[in-house]
Amino acid sequence: MSIKEWFEDRRKITGLIKNSVESDRKDANETEKNKNLSIDYAKINRLWAQCDNCESLLYIRFLRENQSVCKECGYYLQMNSSDRIELPIDRDTWRPMDEDMYTLDVLQFHSENEIEKHLDSEDESYKDHITFYQIETGLTDAIQTGIGQLNGIPIALGVMDFKFMGGSMGSVVGEKITRLIERATAESFPVIMVCASGGARMQEGSFSLMQMAKIASALYIHQKDKKLLYISILTSPTTGGVTASFGMLGDIIIAEPKAYIAFAGKRVIEQTLGQKVIEDFQVTEHLFGHGLFDLIVSRNLLKGVLSELFRLYGLPRK
Repeated sequence: MSIKEWFEDRRKITGLIKNSVESDRKDANETEKNKNLSIDYAKINRLWAQCDNCESLLYIRFLRENQSVCKECGYYLQMNSSDRIELPIDRDTWRPMDEDMYTLDVLQFHSENEIEKHLDSEDESYKDHITFYQIETGLTDAIQTGIGQLNGIPIALGVMDFKFMGGSMGSVVGEKITRLIERATAESFPVIMVCASGGARMQEGSFSLMQMAKIASALYIHQKDKKLLYISILTSPTTGGVTASFGMLGDIIIAEPKAYIAFAGKRVIEQTLGQKVIEDFQVTEHLFGHGLFDLIVSRNLLKGVLSELFRLYGLPRK
């Protein structure tokens, strides 16, 4: 190879290296630019919500001010338990009960996949599920209970949270409700239960089913023996063992508009009966026409309606 050919080859190699470096630098700049322009969906989810009915985008702040009712179509979105507590309770009067009570995995409920250490979101152990929802919601279980005042009248209030494992009723939920009722009975307070649940919690087996009888027994003493008021408020969805127990034991039963309220789902009923059922037959308005509830009350009127009911029952202010 001559000296001239050697210099030409060297120049070609240098040019290729230079082009490669510039290309890599350009790709790196593009990646950084795209990274900076990428959408922070987690942040967006904290600012906006989408209506499940009309799919309108709703600003979270305005949605909360409107009590989680879509301003476009009037659809009732789900509310967490903390927001629901604020609806009827006077400011600075809420005193929570049993906040530190948490469930134990008594049955050691797990899947075969967990033993093989091949877990996914569907095969996690019950303990892992509980931990996940505790972090996600900031609650120890699917209900908040406590004592507060409604227009100056002391009440015992329990609010279920559907965001915690579908509001399912396990041993902790049952125990917290029972303790709430027993304290209300001892202090002669009316009890209000806001229901939002998929029913008994399957991961606790018969322990969850036992809560139905335990709560009903406490309510029997509260209502029949002590002649105290119990009001049940059914929100969407209220199904299964909650509907079959304390959800339907109220002296007065109130339901939110358009709420889904049932014991068994439509598919189960159709498969059991072997026939089709009508649409929306498990929605508040249809059930109200068949005498299942006493009142249908919108969220913005709830506190006033409850206050009027207490007045009719002659409940004293504190």
